[in-house]
Amino acid sequence: MINGESEMSTITFKIIIIGLLFLFTIVSGVWLSNSGKPLNTIIFTLHKLIALAAVIFTAIVIHNLLNIVGVENVILILIMVTGLFVLTLFLSGALLSLGKTVNDILLTIHKVIPILTVISIAVIMYLFVSRL
Repeated sequence: MINGESEMSTITFKIIIIGLLFLFTIVSGVWLSNSGKPLNTIIFTLHKLIALAAVIFTAIVIHNLLNIVGVENVILILIMVTGLFVLTLFLSGALLSLGKTVNDILLTIHKVIPILTVISIAVIMYLFVSRL
């Protein structure tokens, strides 16, 4: 359990940061896809760095919350599924960036998985916060 309102507001702030990082990742991805071919190196690098920061920060926050709340099967399964989503995003993004003809299925995967990832992380955060 959490002691004090200050600690809860810190967790809330971290969850807001996670949401903003994922929002910036999606916005930079849309910007990148609208910039045309060949991909703009600056936008591409920015997109990758924001995505990497989002994943690392989210992993740290989830790890810390696991230490506070404890491991529950539902949360653990959601974390693993979210990890697969993130891996799929990195792989599909890497394949899309090769500059070859874009496979429609791969592009659809790269557009749908971010939505599923955000939903999954939101559910994980809700489950954590409801157990504090």
